[in-house]
Amino acid sequence: MKMKSIFAGAAIATLIAASSASAQDVIGYITKSATNAGWMMINQGAQDAANEEGVTLVSVGPAFQGDLSSQLEVFENLVAQGAKAIGVAPVDSAGIAPAVNDAMDAGIPVIAIDTGVSGADVTSFVATDNEAVAKVQGSVAATLVADGDAIIYVTGNQAQSTGQERRDGFMAGFMAARPNSEVIVVPTEWNSQQAQEGVEAILNSRDDVKMVANAWDGGTMGAKAALENLGYSAGDVKLVGFDGASDAIVAMDAGWVHANTAQMLYQMGYQGIKAAAAAARGEDVAGRIDTGFFLVTPETSAVYKDMVGIQ
Repeated sequence: MKMKSIFAGAAIATLIAASSASAQDVIGYITKSATNAGWMMINQGAQDAANEEGVTLVSVGPAFQGDLSSQLEVFENLVAQGAKAIGVAPVDSAGIAPAVNDAMDAGIPVIAIDTGVSGADVTSFVATDNEAVAKVQGSVAATLVADGDAIIYVTGNQAQSTGQERRDGFMAGFMAARPNSEVIVVPTEWNSQQAQEGVEAILNSRDDVKMVANAWDGGTMGAKAALENLGYSAGDVKLVGFDGASDAIVAMDAGWVHANTAQMLYQMGYQGIKAAAAAARGEDVAGRIDTGFFLVTPETSAVYKDMVGIQ
């Protein structure tokens, strides 16, 4: 069965009613994005898992970046229409909690994918160990600059556990090895335009920045665009990514990106919907599923691309 992608919660009832599958075969999937390169890999994994499980995946994304209200509306409609399990990638870890509680109270298993939920229990949390992997990212980034060098760190949304954990992990790993370096923070809400503008503003005001590290690869690509706009060449300022998104790996092959702690993006979507389908059948699923990571460098890029199917 094909995954249905929509961006309006009110359309869910029509989709479920029109489905050729029976009600118990319907799994809701509330994603963060359908266009970000990393999320396209996650969503493909979700679709493939649904196909293997023989379920109808009703996939719904927010109307715009960080739109909590539409995720809450989607949750309410999925619960009301009798979805048998829901996978969700929260745009706000605490804000989504009331909807998760309502679903769990109604006996509908909830699988958190990529980002955890604060203030509500879920059936399973399927994701990278963000803080541990970000600590590796920080440690690797430290090897690319000297102690005392200034760097930029582009954050993700600090309302989400994912953004908090990646920032904390990176800072711990980097500062342990480079305690005298200055880390200039560019805050974003997982918005690559915010990353580009923030990095560009800093680079316009100072010429001593040696590296830009990023909490996700939308930030990596935004930072690359900022460097290109200012006339930098590949390698003039080192870039460090987090995700292993296809566009960032292409940029690595071109000399722009020097390290990337790659999530197993496809596996997050795949394992998340596998867990949702199992829970919908009443099977036990693990409360925490760690999908792992891979350290991508120019030396390991070819291995990673073969592993995940990047051409």
